[in-house]
Amino acid sequence: MKPETPLELLGGLSPAAFMKKHWQRKPLLVRQAVPGFRPPLSIADVRELVRRDEVESRLIWQDGGEWKMKPGPFARLPAMRRGGWTVLAQNTDAHDDGMAELLHRFRFIPDARLDDAMVSVASDGGGVGPHFDSYDVFLLQAHGRRRWRISAQRDLALEEGLPLKILKHFRPEQEYVLEPGDMLYLPPHVAHDGIAEGECMTVSIGFRAPTLATLARGVLETAGDQLMARIGEDAGLYGDRPAPGPKLDKRYGDRGLKAASHPARLPDELVRAALEAAQQVRFDEALASRFLGQWLTEPSPAAWFEPASGELDLVQDWPLEGALVPDRCTRLMYRGSDLYINGELAELPAGPALRALADDRRLDCRGRHGRRLKPDELDMLGDWLAQGWLHFLPGA
Repeated sequence: MKPETPLELLGGLSPAAFMKKHWQRKPLLVRQAVPGFRPPLSIADVRELVRRDEVESRLIWQDGGEWKMKPGPFARLPAMRRGGWTVLAQNTDAHDDGMAELLHRFRFIPDARLDDAMVSVASDGGGVGPHFDSYDVFLLQAHGRRRWRISAQRDLALEEGLPLKILKHFRPEQEYVLEPGDMLYLPPHVAHDGIAEGECMTVSIGFRAPTLATLARGVLETAGDQLMARIGEDAGLYGDRPAPGPKLDKRYGDRGLKAASHPARLPDELVRAALEAAQQVRFDEALASRFLGQWLTEPSPAAWFEPASGELDLVQDWPLEGALVPDRCTRLMYRGSDLYINGELAELPAGPALRALADDRRLDCRGRHGRRLKPDELDMLGDWLAQGWLHFLPGA
């Protein structure tokens, strides 16, 4: 996908133009973003999906004018003839290849920001009320019609005591009716309210937008894990193969300490020692990358990997045809020489072939990258096949 190539998905805008004019700036309505769109999941499929324990789902309706919400799974959903209800299924891309492929159409946004494809099924009049999101969202109409009212209002006060975040004072400024294939992009904090006109299904492509506090805490946690790993003590998730840095293995000492007249008071010397030790920690791009690479590739809780059924020795018998493709639940990213997969730092550096696999989510066996794989890279890819993180498609 070239940034300057116009996309029908974006109404003829190139990804570069979209990012410059609309991303986190202003809404965009695209009629027939996906002409003749046939969603990978039908309404009947979604009804079956929300019966499963591993699928995060919610049922939303109004009772006597009051908003109600119930978490799934749902053995039964209301009949479509009963108006005013909505069921939401999260992370559908983790459960269906077609939904994963749909999500990947939006990879002109970095994978680090892509979150999931949520499906909303509603009966006539169903919706989740006027609200705003703290992240960008593409709303792709999949079945039926939905009327969207949006507003750039600054008053984002919420109703109190409700199970949903409902705006207290919603003042719509624009209104659109979306039909299958139409899409509406909304930046963060644009107020919106979508109401189904008849039975309806909408796909929401959402994005990760962590708070700065979350990012800071993650970097600090990574620093702590690596500090402990360097001195050979139990480390957490981010301590495996620590990067070069201070090895704070010396013990605190206080020779010359005066006898305590107030023994419960924290000693000044100990406080200073703690601060001086902390100041030796290097907060740099390598540390932030380690945290982000592992955190952002952590598989969805809904992820399930099916190991390869047959044995394929890539080192001894590299296929002359076919392709290697990541599982729909596999998350693969890189920065510099570091390669991250499913919450782990890969054993080997991110060479050209492995970066191509991450960017293209495909590695053709007879392609130039496939032919140049090193034995240790082939061995690692074989391990990924065995774990179900990667699949071999013969003749693809």
